[in-house]
Amino acid sequence: MGTVEVIMGVLLLISCLIIVVVVLMQDSKDQGLTSAIGGGSSDTFFNKNESRTKEARLNRWTKFAAFLFFAVTLAVNIIIPFLHK
Repeated sequence: MGTVEVIMGVLLLISCLIIVVVVLMQDSKDQGLTSAIGGGSSDTFFNKNESRTKEARLNRWTKFAAFLFFAVTLAVNIIIPFLHK
């Protein structure tokens, strides 16, 4: 196993872990049946802005990790076969 394969494997593992952790940290968008029946929302102006910044940051991390995963996977499939010839 070459150095490039080990580095690519570590990058894939890190990107997978980042995706899992960031997705688990995101809040659920579903408000459930209680909100549909009651029709009320307990969000205040400050809570909405606070969650929006946290949510935006988590969305950016998700996009970054997904792009990293895609790019490394593509690179592994293109580069590694040439190394084994």
